[in-house]
Amino acid sequence: MVGGALLAGAVVWGLVLDPISSAAETEEQPEQSTDIVAVKMPATLSDTAKMGQTVFRAKCSVCHGSNAQGVNGSGPPLVHKIYEPSHHGDAAFFRAAEFGVRAHHWPFGNMAAIKGVTRADISSVIAYVRELQRENGIR
Repeated sequence: MVGGALLAGAVVWGLVLDPISSAAETEEQPEQSTDIVAVKMPATLSDTAKMGQTVFRAKCSVCHGSNAQGVNGSGPPLVHKIYEPSHHGDAAFFRAAEFGVRAHHWPFGNMAAIKGVTRADISSVIAYVRELQRENGIR
């Protein structure tokens, strides 16, 4: 009898007198952002960049994010000073997509070649990334 009263008291203490911990257990926690950088989208994209956006989202976004913002634990942001045209010219993007690239700026591991893309696809992706970069002050 005394044990039952103690158990009932513990339940009341846990559910009524300690509402913070009870509520915390039932509320969903907000998701952590996996984006590495915030990307401001241009008001408009050129026709070539629009095609590149489509290819990028189909072939590149899994690792680099839908707008090249990078994904923690997956792939670096391409809207970043490291990928500005004077440091990573267009040829670097072609080589990365066609042949893959060894990790050298970020701790994401090596990038494999991208299967099923043409040079025209890559060119349009470059246009998309460059327009994103310009909108975000990377020239």
